[in-house]
Order: sequence, then C-alpha cells, then structure tokens
Amino acid sequence: MNDGTAPTPTSDTRQTSTTIPGWDALLLAILVLCLLMITGFAESGLGNRFADVARHPLLGQLLPAAGVAAMGQIGPRPAEPLGLLLFALTLALLGLYLIVDLALHGRRQGVIKGILLAGMIGTAVYLPTIKLILLDAQGPRGSYSHDGGVIQTEATIDFFWQGKNPYVEDYTQTPMATWGHPDFRTALYHYPYLPWTFLFSAPFYRVGQAIGFYDQRLVYLVLMSIALCLAPRLATSMRTKLALTATLGLNPLLALDLIFGQNDAFVLCWLLFSLVAWHTWARHQYTSRRMLILSTICFGLACASKPTAWFFAPFYGLLLVADQTQGADTGWQSWFKLVPLILRRSRWALISFAILVLPYVIWNPVAFYDDVWRWSNGQGETGYQIWGWGASNFVLALGWVSDRFAQWPFWQLEVLCALPLLLWFLVRQRRHNTLFVACWHYGVFLFVFFYSSRFLNENYLSYILAFLSLGILTQAPDES
Repeated sequence: MNDGTAPTPTSDTRQTSTTIPGWDALLLAILVLCLLMITGFAESGLGNRFADVARHPLLGQLLPAAGVAAMGQIGPRPAEPLGLLLFALTLALLGLYLIVDLALHGRRQGVIKGILLAGMIGTAVYLPTIKLILLDAQGPRGSYSHDGGVIQTEATIDFFWQGKNPYVEDYTQTPMATWGHPDFRTALYHYPYLPWTFLFSAPFYRVGQAIGFYDQRLVYLVLMSIALCLAPRLATSMRTKLALTATLGLNPLLALDLIFGQNDAFVLCWLLFSLVAWHTWARHQYTSRRMLILSTICFGLACASKPTAWFFAPFYGLLLVADQTQGADTGWQSWFKLVPLILRRSRWALISFAILVLPYVIWNPVAFYDDVWRWSNGQGETGYQIWGWGASNFVLALGWVSDRFAQWPFWQLEVLCALPLLLWFLVRQRRHNTLFVACWHYGVFLFVFFYSSRFLNENYLSYILAFLSLGILTQAPDES
C-alpha cells in the first residue's frame, strides 16, 4: 500500500549499493596507469640513467648487485631497476585500493583508501622526484631537472643573495647555458617569473648552502604536500575527497612537471591555499575576517609568482562578494556597486603583491617589463619562440610567418576568442557565484586564451587540468 512515504530499500537495493565499485577507484586506475606510462616514456629518454643510478653512492647501494645484474640494462620502461620497482609498488598499492573498495565500507574504507592513495603518490611522484634530485646533484647539474623551474630559479636566488637584480642579469654563466637546444636558449637573457618564485625559496636555499645540498624541487614537494592535505576540505563526500586528492597528486602531466621541476605546482599551491581559506570564510557565513585576509594574501602571493594567476582575478573578485550576490539584482548597474567592495576586500592581495613586485619595478622598470612580459610576447632580439600545441601551429603551417621567432598579431586572436568568453563567464558566475563555478570558468578561460596565444606549452595543460578538477569535484558550502 502506497501511503506517500518513501519506499523502504529492499535487500537487493542495499546489496547493489555495497557491491558496485566506486567511481573514484576507476578514476584512480586511469590516473595511475597514464602517469606510469608518461613518466616511463620521459625517464627512458634520459640516456645515462642506468649508469648514473649504479654509480650513485646512495641509490647504487639500495639494491644488491645480483639483483641489478639480473634485471640488466635493458628492460621495460623506465628500464632502470629502482624505477621499475617503484612502478611495481605503485601498481601493488593500486590493486589493494581496488580490493578495499569492494571489500570494506564506511569510514574504515575511506581511511585505508586514503593511506593507500598517499602511498601511491609517494611511490609514483615523490620518490621518483627525490631520485632525480639525487642524480642531478651527482652531476652534471641540469641533466635531471627543468631549466626554468629549477636551474634558473636557483641561479636567480643566488643573484638575490649577491644583491643583484635577476631581471637585469643574464644566465649565460649558469648551468642553463648548456640546457636544451642551442637555437632556443632565449631564456638565458630573461627571467620570466615574478619575484615570489625566488623570494619564498631564498631562505631554504641559504639553509641548503649551509648543509651543502639544495634542489628547488624540495620546496615544490613541501608546498604540494601541504596542498594535498588541505585540498580535501573543498570536497564534501569521502569519494570526492579521495578523487580530488588523486587528480591533484596523480595528475599525469602535473606530476611529470613536479618530477622534473617545472614551477606550475608553485603557483597552483598558493591559489589552492587561497581557495581553502576562502572556503573556510564562506563556511563561517562570511564572518571570519581572519580567513578572508589569509585568502587574499595567498592570492596576492600567487599573483606575485606567475602571470598565470592574474587570469583568476576576475573570478576570484566575484568570490569575494559571494555574500552580496546571492539572489541579488544581476543588471549591469549592480556591477558598479560591487567594484568598491571587491577592491576593499582584496586590499591585502594588492598590498602583498605590491610589496613583492614594486621594488623590482622601481629598481629597473625596463628590465622587469622586458623579462616578464615583452619576452613572452616574442618581442626583441631574444623573444620567446612560437611554440606548443595551440593554434599557433596553424600560423606556422600556413606559412604566415617566416620562422618560429617571427612576429604575428596573436593578441588579436586572443581578444577575439577570450574576451567574449570572459564576459559570459562573469555574468554566469554572478548568477551562480560558487567556488566550483569559478574554478571551472578559470580553467576553460585559461585554455582558450593560451590556445589562441603565441604558445601553449604542455605544462600549462597540467595546470589547467588541476583547476578543471577543482571545478568538478568541489562544491559550494551551501550545496549538497
């Protein structure tokens, strides 16, 4: 008899809900397998890795000589004994995760899966990074690291401690001078990142000098560890918490960047810190002034790291007035009323950005502008080349330019493609002013902008993918 109440779940319904594997398990399997494939290919391109591991005073002693001889110098990717064992450990942990997903339920399942996930991030990302750090320290410097995120940033920190302006100095006398293809070493004359990328690391560099060992990736690993611990606060259910941690920690492209030392994780972490603080502010009904200040300071630090963070400013600005936009008038006149409030609430972001950036602008404005903006636009004798996977390839293929260093008005294409999208996204976010909407809008907008720009490097895609993950797997505090 139907009395209007909800039907009682049958035994078949209960059994089905506890026997269907979780979608987070499938997502994790895809991430892990793709990550191992990609890093395997990447490491297999490092020609001397077997000999370098064997002669390393620490790495070379981790396995018995008989085991190394049995595995041989030729094997599956990454064709190096320690790398293969880390791959095997990662897959073993993945297998346990899939079994636990079926065998256990409730809080115990979530705890064990979280431990296994942390283990996979350790064996697939952190330990391979430490391995390359040790190999790179063995020399020659730069043979196992990225040029800008590690080698150049460390040289920049050294300039800082010598009292030199890193935006004036060149890098021809640093390990960068032999890194990469000789026709594309234009970064030897420019430091394209903003001051927080080296100012934050400067104290750690000094400590490293004192103990005789430093690698910039150690800073990235520490920041990423903090970010992965905080990220689950942005999700609601156990599965989404695990999935969000997995997509950030085992993102195949971002993990590869971290292993070799590109600095996208650096700016990502500061933006994530900002969003976690904003989320806490929102959960406290927008009354926690301390969380609001912390969020805006972290956002200012992100903007003082790489210009990539600047593109989040419109969406973040709307998040700062989320308490004023719920159910409010969305007419164009109402936008002007929000601007003073946005500026007032974002003042700590502006202050922190100004404190870090203005001294270098004042020190030498021409050099600062040349390094940070003019170089990336391909201007000058040593401007950045047309590069990457974006629409610029059509410009090259159709013969609209003579070579990769030629000028072409990409800014017109960027305005045509990105500006209408930005306006639409702002109107859309005004109606649904939530964290996950802002992150998704930012990821899509950044994708369109860089696709239509002079270069779309693959590491940008890893960064974009991280925000698309945040846009899908996080929810606003007032939504279920």
